[in-house]
Parts: sequence; C-alpha cells; structure tokens
Amino acid sequence: MHITPRTLLIPALAASFLGAYALRRRSRYKVGGAPIQLPEDVFGSYRVGDFVITLKDRQDGSRRGASLQITHHSRPERILWQSVPGESFVAAARGRESVSGARAHYSIHDRLEVMYAHQTIDRLEMSGSALILAGRIGDKNLSREIGYRITFSPETSRRLRFTVEVDEPCNRLYLTCASEAGERFFGFGTQYSYFDLKGKRLPIFIGEQGVGRGAQPATLLANLRYGAGGSWHSSYACVPHYMTSKLRSMFLENYEHSVFDMREDARVRIEIFSRRMAGQILSGDSPAELIEVYTEFSGRMRPLPGWILDGAVVGLQGGTRRLLEIKEKLDASGVPVAAFWLQDWVGQRTTSFGKQLWWNWELDEERYPGWKMLSERLEQEGIRLMAYINPFLVDVSEKKNYRRNMFEEARSKGYLVTNRSGEPYMVRITDFSAALLDLTDRRAREWIKDVIKENLIGGGASGWMADFGEGLPYDAVLSSGESPASYHNRYAEEWARINREAIQESGLGGEAVFFGRSGYTRSPGQSTLFWLGDQLVSWDRHDGIKTAVTGMLSSGISGYSLTHSDTGGYTTITSPIRNYHRSRELLLRWIELSAFTTVLRTHEGNQPEANHQIYSDDETLHHFARFARIYRAWKPYREELIEEASRTGMPVIRHPFLHYWHDPEVQKLEYQFMVGSEFMVAPVLDPGRKTVKVYLPAGEWVYLWSGAEHDFHEGAWLTVDAPIGHPAVFYRVGSEAGSRFREELVELGILE
Repeated sequence: MHITPRTLLIPALAASFLGAYALRRRSRYKVGGAPIQLPEDVFGSYRVGDFVITLKDRQDGSRRGASLQITHHSRPERILWQSVPGESFVAAARGRESVSGARAHYSIHDRLEVMYAHQTIDRLEMSGSALILAGRIGDKNLSREIGYRITFSPETSRRLRFTVEVDEPCNRLYLTCASEAGERFFGFGTQYSYFDLKGKRLPIFIGEQGVGRGAQPATLLANLRYGAGGSWHSSYACVPHYMTSKLRSMFLENYEHSVFDMREDARVRIEIFSRRMAGQILSGDSPAELIEVYTEFSGRMRPLPGWILDGAVVGLQGGTRRLLEIKEKLDASGVPVAAFWLQDWVGQRTTSFGKQLWWNWELDEERYPGWKMLSERLEQEGIRLMAYINPFLVDVSEKKNYRRNMFEEARSKGYLVTNRSGEPYMVRITDFSAALLDLTDRRAREWIKDVIKENLIGGGASGWMADFGEGLPYDAVLSSGESPASYHNRYAEEWARINREAIQESGLGGEAVFFGRSGYTRSPGQSTLFWLGDQLVSWDRHDGIKTAVTGMLSSGISGYSLTHSDTGGYTTITSPIRNYHRSRELLLRWIELSAFTTVLRTHEGNQPEANHQIYSDDETLHHFARFARIYRAWKPYREELIEEASRTGMPVIRHPFLHYWHDPEVQKLEYQFMVGSEFMVAPVLDPGRKTVKVYLPAGEWVYLWSGAEHDFHEGAWLTVDAPIGHPAVFYRVGSEAGSRFREELVELGILE
C-alpha cells in the first residue's frame, strides 16, 4: 500500500484521542445487571474470623431484592463491601483478546464470545474457618450454565481474603459491588491525570505512560513518530487497589490484566482476564489504618540512607570534565549536593528522540576517565555518585570503545526473552531495538545481579536509576513456560527484587539506593525509592508538572510511600507543529515543588540543549541553591516521616484526605498536598500565576514565609500571594516540626 502523510495521520489521530493504551471491547453482551435467584434457606449471617458476612433479603417497596454484605464485628454499622441489591454480582465470559504494542505501549482489543451473567446462589456454608458460597451462572437464554464458587477466609483480623472461581471454558471473570453517588475512589497505584477515579473505566496493565497522554498536540506528535502517545490512564505502576471516601478498600492479588469500571453511580464492576479472581477486603477506621493494613500485604519501603537527604541529587551528562565544570558553579552558589546522578556513565548516543544511552552496562572510560578516583574524591566532600541501568540490552558492535558486548553474551547463554521462533525478542525503542532479560531464568537473574555488583557498586556508585520494567511483550516466550500475559505485571516487581538483592548481597542494604518507575502491587516491599517517570516539560494535567503532584498522591495511597519526580520534567519535543521545551518559569516552579518532596533530583531531559537548566543563568542557579537549602532544612522531619513509612506504609507526601477525611471539601482537592501531618503545600502549577488558592482544614495554621497565624473553626479557602520563590506553605500551630523548620530557615538567612 502506498503510504502518504494522510494515511499515517488518520490512525495517529484516532490513537491520540482513543489512547494508545486502552482496552476496547467488541461485544453484543451486557455484563451484569441480571436479577439474582436464590432459595429462601440461604439467608443469614456468618462469622468469618473478625468479619461478618450476611446474605440479606429486603423489601424495597417495588421488588424483592437480596444482597451480600460484609462488615467487621467491631463496626457492624459500616458496610465494607456489598453487592447491588437484587442483582447478580458474579458473571463470567469466554473472550479472545488481541494485543498490539509499540515501545511498551499496549492496545488490548477484547472480543467476548459467550457471556454468563444470570446468577443463582445454591448453597452457603461454613467449612472450618472459611465460608463457601456456590451456585451457577447462566447465559442470556439460560440454555447453558456453568458453576462458580466463592471462598471467604480470614487472612488477619483486618483482612478478609476471597477467591472466586468459575468453570471452563470461561476466561473472563466479573465481580460487581455496590457504590454510591458521590463516593470517591482513590489509589490504583500511580495515576497521573486524576486523583478521584469515580466515573472512569480504568485498565490495570503496566506500560509506558506515553508522551502527552491525551494532551494535544504532544500526543498526536508522539503517535505520528513512535506510536507512543499514551492516554490518561496509561501508567508505569498501576495497581489493582483502591480506597474510597467511605473508607471501603480492597485489592486483587492477581497479576493478570484487570479493569475497574467505575462509570456508574450505583456500582463498580471489576474484570479479570482469568477464570479465577483472588483479593482481599480491608477494614480500618481511618485512611491511615487502611494503608497500614494494605501494606502488611504489599510490603513497606525501608528507610532511605541519610546521605541522599542531605541535599540535591543533580542529574548531569557529558563526562568527567563537564561534571567538574558544573560542580564548580554549584559550589560557588552554595548548592548542597547529595549526589551527582550520571545516567550516561555507559556512553551516550544521539537518536531522533534526543540524547539516549548505550544499554551495555559497563563504564565508558573515554567519557568518564578516572571514574573511581572521581567517586572517591566526591565522597570525601560528602557527595555520592549515582548511575543508571535497565533490564534491556543492545548490541554495541557499532560502539567504538566497548570491552564487553553484554547483548551477545546474554544471547549466547540463553538469558533473553525470545519470540515464538526462539530468537531474542527485539523491542523497538526509538531508532534502535533492544532485547529484554528473561527474569524467569534463575541464571539470567544471577548474571545481571553480578553486573550490578561488579560494574555499578564495584565501580563506586552509591545508587542508580533502575529504569523500565514495564515492557515485557504480551506474546513473548519465557524460559519458565509461564504465560507472559500473567507475568507482564509481575516483571516490574522482579526487576526491583533483583536490584534489592544486589545491594543486600553487597552488604549495602541500608546504604545504597535505586529508584524505579515501574511497579505493581508488591513493588514497595522490594524497592528503595520511586520516581514518577518521564513527564513532559509542560504545565498540563495529563503529562506535565501537575501529574507530578497527582502521581505522588495517588501512589501514596497504594503503598508507594517514598517517591519523587524529575525536577523540570524529562520529555522534550522539537517539532514544526509545536516545541515542548522547558521554560525558565516551569523549572523554577518545579524546583519549588520538589523541595517539599522526599528527594530533590534534577534531570537535564532528553534534549538538554533545548531546555532551561539549573545552571543556565545566575538567577536560576541562585533559586536552585536557595530551595536546595530549604529542602535540607527540613531533613529531620523528613527522616521521621521516612521512618514512619517503614513502620506503617504512610507516604511522606500525602493527600489531605488521609488526615481530614471527614471534610467533603478536602475530598475534592487535586493539586495541594501535605508533608506528613504538619505541613500543607500548594505549589503554583500554572504559568504566569503569582497567587494560588489553598484550602486549609479547620484548625490553626501558620504561614511559613511571614509567620502569620490563621484560625478556622471550619475549613476555608484562601488566596495566597505566591510569587516565584514563595510557594504557599503552611504548618500547624504548635507543630514542633514546623517551628524547627522555620527556625532553621531564619538561621540560614532565608527568613527574617
């Protein structure tokens, strides 16, 4: 077929508005909504551990209905989970998906061939400490039926485990629960566009977040060039877990692709690409309790070492000489530097996307001569070196100065993910392709761990970015024989586990730090630090600076307690249609934002020369130095919060809902956050703005920059002056952390 610009434009436009990562269904079947049928003798209440499960009949004046309700014995008035009265809550189908992907952006098309949605409950009985509910589900005409079985069992005093299984030939399973108009749904891992997901249909399948994610024309440009535009729900680290404004919370244990359909007021429908669904329903009297209960399962992040909290982690590229030149400027401006993060330690290549790396995990000695001596010299000044690695390998035969071609080595040993022909599965990145390590192969895991221990840790790096992890192809072949469809989400957890094991086996478990962007349910227990991935150097809500706030707040609900963003964003676009180049104002505002997060780290971006940098002019460098000192000034409180995170799972950066969940105005907040329980921060996230609106819940608050006190018997909105250099920051009256922070700023000369 003759390819014309118009031929390319039509599918690109469609992908831009539909989303490059989506689940679309072609089906004449409606899922759920059918009336439930059950005999009279199954009604009643059953005690399952500390939970009470009740099959309840009721008269609503127009029809008889029954519902399944789950409560905790300590709070019987609070319903933790309920089916929609009178309706089936289990359905199943046989479907056939087709998955297309480009550069770890996935489009899933699902075609349902038969649907079973008419549910009966035939028996409800205790078996030891478990409750078993069993029955049948039939098709539309009730001409065919299959069996299903639900088992409820106590996991802990606050976690009720459930499994739902249906008979073959089904490979889709649906669970419907009741909701209410106005109930808000939070969590789901790292969500960038919206904090409240009620009203949305959310697929859970990790992948590249995309460039633009629906913001135009960036999404269109990315789709035209790479098919990598993404959509509002694409995420490196989505998780099948939620918490609602009604303090209801549950999660799935499955790794298969799932979908949470929250578009209707009265119900939420959960779908899994499996005939078995496993999950847990949680009980807690506050959002903090629910996070603590959830992270008992997901794992909690261990405390960060003190060195990374001492100042800024400065991202640079260009080699030893350039690093020392920039360091001289930073020293002259009094910037407290915790580490230099040098992602191009392996060498740099120029592609159509910008400055990228040679994914061959050995030092480029021509680019960074004297690396070991550099590491030792910097450490004497209290500064660490950080590097970069990911689970891909490229053939470096075209690179002039390589010593070890790790791609060829891994291929010869059979350590790479393969295609169905048995050849390495080559994933297109930008202008080059790369092969992915097979993490189901124990030998491959040990091999890459040795690379980390010898070349990164052994070379003097105290930490690194552990990039990617979300790109396992849906049709790959794994050496273990496991299905890539179910291993895809797990791959991210295993990639973090390998990095964690490498530092533990090197005796640096509490000292080295790696930060990743990909993740799934149990990633927090394996990771040391997260970052939010590749934001666009823009102001928009789908891929710009606003997503740095939303991403931290949403992921914090799901146990990602220590996270941060690339200060200034990463993705830079040069195009005849529109340039996305980092402006000076954007960088200044992002610096202000990052100074009140767990880690302050900069990035030059994929096109450094097109972006305004922290060293571009004296005023920017002075601004960066000031906020790096502000960041260091609240280190004692940050350490307290990091310790708390390791014990309870509570995030350092929190949505105010976690502390003021009874306040309906707080539930609606999007772009302000709390640091622990003591500080309220409302960063400026729009260009040209010199004021910001901030909501302060009931209580007494101190404005950081002036010391003025505000006392509200009820929550109130304030319009606050926020010129560059003075983001809106408040702390609670009587707060030891707030008083200590302000005193430190006075001592530094930042405040009078």
